[in-house]
Amino acid sequence: MIDSGDYTKVVHAGVKPEEMTGAIMTPIFQTSTYVQTAPNEHKGWDYSRAGNPTRDALEEAFAALEDVNYGLAFASGLAAEQAVIQLLDSGDEVIVCDDVYGGTGRLFRQLFAKYGIVFKFVDMTNYGQVEAALSDKTKMIWVETPTNPLLKVIDIQKMSQYAKDKKALLVVDNTFSSPIFQSPHKLGADIVLHSTTKYIGGHSDIIGGAVMVSDEHLYEKIKFVQFAAGATPGPIESFLLLRSIKTLAVRMAKHEENALQVASFLEAHPKVDSVFYPGLESHPQYDLAKSQMSGFSGMVSFNLKGDYTDVLNFLDKLTIFELAESLGGVESLVNHPEKMTHASVPEALRQELGIGPNLLRLSIGIEDGNDLVEALGKALD
Repeated sequence: MIDSGDYTKVVHAGVKPEEMTGAIMTPIFQTSTYVQTAPNEHKGWDYSRAGNPTRDALEEAFAALEDVNYGLAFASGLAAEQAVIQLLDSGDEVIVCDDVYGGTGRLFRQLFAKYGIVFKFVDMTNYGQVEAALSDKTKMIWVETPTNPLLKVIDIQKMSQYAKDKKALLVVDNTFSSPIFQSPHKLGADIVLHSTTKYIGGHSDIIGGAVMVSDEHLYEKIKFVQFAAGATPGPIESFLLLRSIKTLAVRMAKHEENALQVASFLEAHPKVDSVFYPGLESHPQYDLAKSQMSGFSGMVSFNLKGDYTDVLNFLDKLTIFELAESLGGVESLVNHPEKMTHASVPEALRQELGIGPNLLRLSIGIEDGNDLVEALGKALD
C-alpha cells in the first residue's frame, strides 16, 4: 500500500516557484556556461557539467524520494553504477547478487574486472553462500531487489549487517521497486541507486540514472566522480524527469494493481509453468517482501510451457504488450531475457539461474487491467 504522504511528496519534491518570474515549473536552463563577475566569482554555477539549476532541482527531488540528504543525477543507470564502483581500488572485492540486470553484470565482468576489482556473484537468498564469499577484502555488497528477471527478494537488513561486519558499503539498486514501494536507506543501505529510465522516468522517453546517499563524505566522493568523469544528464532530461516524478505515486499504484491481476491470472493458467511475482503468496520470499516493501511493483516474469517455438508463437499473437527492452513505462512491454536483456550473462550462469528459452519478463503498464489479461489469455489460447 502506498503511503498517503508519498502522493504529496512526489508532487513537490525538489520543486519551488522560480524566483524571478514565479513560474511554478523549474525552467530549463539550456546553457553550457555562466558569466562570472571576476575570476572564480559567480552565482553558484560556472559550467554545466559541474552544475545546472535544472539538474540541481532534480537532485533535490532524488534526495527527497529516498528520504536521504543528497541526490546525484547521471546520464544513465549504468553511468550511476560506474560512479559507485569507482569508489573502489584494485584488489577490492564486491559481492553481487547473482540474478542482476544483464548490463550490470556486463559492466562488472567485462569492464571493471580488468582493473583488478573482484566480483563474486552469489545467491543472496542463500546466506551460506554470502558468508562463504565474505573476506577481509570485501569492500562492497551489491544488491538488486527484487532481482532481475527472476524477482527474488533479498533481505536488505541482513545484507546491511554483513556489510557493517566487514566495514563495507551496502549498495541497493532500487529500480524495480521504485522509492514508492521500498526505502533501502531506512533498512541499512549506504548507497541507493536507480535507472531513472525506468519507473521514475516512466514514459520510455528518457535515459538517466540516480545515486542517493546521506553520508556527506560519501556524497562528496561520488560527486567528484560525477564532475570529473562527466556522465551527467542535460537540462531537458532533468526537466522531463522532474515532470515525471510528480506522477510517480499514482503511476506505481496502477502498475501494482495491474501486475497483481496479471500474475494471478498467469498462475492459474494451464499453459503457464511458473510465475515470479513477490505479491503472490506462492512466492518463496512473500513474507519478506511484505515486511520489506510497502507494495510489489509492476514486474512479472513467467515460464511458458512448451518449447521456444511456442514462445515465438505466443509473442506473435500477443497484443497490447510490445516486445522491447527496458521497463517501467506507462505502456506494457514483454521481454525475452535470454536473448535480450540478459544475453551477456554467461550461459552457465543463465542455466543455473533458470533464465532459459521459456522465460518471459513483463513490464506491466497502466492500461486497463482487464485488457491486459484478455490480451495474454488470447495469446496463450
